[in-house]
Amino acid sequence: MLETPGFAFTILAFLLVLGPLVFVHEYGHYIVGRWCGVKADTFSIGFGRKILGWTDKRGTEWKIGWLPLGGYVQFAGDRDAVSQPDANWQQLPAEEKSHTFPAQPVWKRSLIVAAGPVTNFIFAILILAGFAWMGGKPVTPPVAGGIEVGSAAASAGLRIGDRIVAIDGRPIETFGDIPMAVAHRPGEAMQVRILRSGSERTVELTPRLVKDKDPFGQEYERAIIGVAPPAQELQPVSLLEAPAVGLHQTWQIVRQTGEVLGQFLTGRRSIKDMNGPVKIAEISGQAATLGIASLIFFIALISINLGFINLLPLPMLDGGHLLFFAYEAVRRRPAPPQVQEWAFRFGFAAVVTLMLVVTFNDLGSLGLWDGIARLIG
Repeated sequence: MLETPGFAFTILAFLLVLGPLVFVHEYGHYIVGRWCGVKADTFSIGFGRKILGWTDKRGTEWKIGWLPLGGYVQFAGDRDAVSQPDANWQQLPAEEKSHTFPAQPVWKRSLIVAAGPVTNFIFAILILAGFAWMGGKPVTPPVAGGIEVGSAAASAGLRIGDRIVAIDGRPIETFGDIPMAVAHRPGEAMQVRILRSGSERTVELTPRLVKDKDPFGQEYERAIIGVAPPAQELQPVSLLEAPAVGLHQTWQIVRQTGEVLGQFLTGRRSIKDMNGPVKIAEISGQAATLGIASLIFFIALISINLGFINLLPLPMLDGGHLLFFAYEAVRRRPAPPQVQEWAFRFGFAAVVTLMLVVTFNDLGSLGLWDGIARLIG
């Protein structure tokens, strides 16, 4: 079991993970905004009071806020950090007005808003592509190297040497696709297509939930079917092939994230399983103790999740802006200001509520609530 990192080390690792990702995300907005001729008034890493900052020759204030849980780019014509239009932007002189965000055609505004999440995905793809190019691509065929006695696979009649072709219609290309398909679906009956002795057949099995421990001794739950992997092979990846490998791995993570989100929304997964910044900080410290490669891989994982979350159609997030822009493109006019105002209020309330829930969960995972209960009791 690995030693749990100290508090200072954990905070440093957290900043090393989140800081670059926030910068990458916001720089995507910023650089595409510049290409579209929009002036950026503020580029901020973190929220709250400024602890460091300067203004460049274009008049953009670059600053670092004391609360490192995000960032924003405030363009000319924006009222605030979430890009709600300033009521006075239309009264600006024509030349100045032409460089404001609200004055741009809807396609330009959409590009600027989408650029943040897209940059997060590109950043992750490049990291994963670099790993594939330098170290090769571990390939484990989706073949049963062993069958756990009493498992779902054993009950369904799977044998050593069976090749799993698909799970519920989802193609299985490597052994790593199997846990990604079943880990978050305990108790759900699945149709598994297997290849045995040259012929295919379909069996039904139900993954069971087990408790496991990570290298730091912390328990977590996952669903398994009881199939052990065969020997792993390391497949060389050329420089030209590496981006495709990074793209494929990124898409796999996005798909799994979407499946987990769907489980939260449908009630098949408890909100107690949601994690927030405190848990991310903890895992950042743990990843850093495993070495720079583990930390960089974790950065890629969080970058993918950051891009995914920001594309959700929730006001205040990039996806919410894109939803309003889609409405504007179809109706040929913006949504009524009052509708936008109430939508942003709802979005703000939803984000704050979500942050409270995940922080409550994070503190619970650290044992805070149990400790308080013991003190009271």
